[in-house]
Amino acid sequence: MNWEQTMKIKEEIMKVNNLKELNELSALINHQKTMLGKTTLSVGDKVWMVQKTKKTPGVITKMNIKKAIVEMSGMLYRVPFAMLELRYS
Repeated sequence: MNWEQTMKIKEEIMKVNNLKELNELSALINHQKTMLGKTTLSVGDKVWMVQKTKKTPGVITKMNIKKAIVEMSGMLYRVPFAMLELRYS
């Protein structure tokens, strides 16, 4: 997807005028993020766990159905795929 397509999608989202439709779009986007995480991430990948205000580096140690086990700062955490980004080094 290129920048122009992304801008068109954003413009269409801005036209949505009710909360029900926005919630449906939000659920769809989260589902898509989970599916992409499942197909693009694997054990041993270096990732960022993305939160609202920060990114924490980690390494995937196990893949479960909806969450990955990620080692961060010597601790293991269950993290939803939607919160993970592949870290390019």
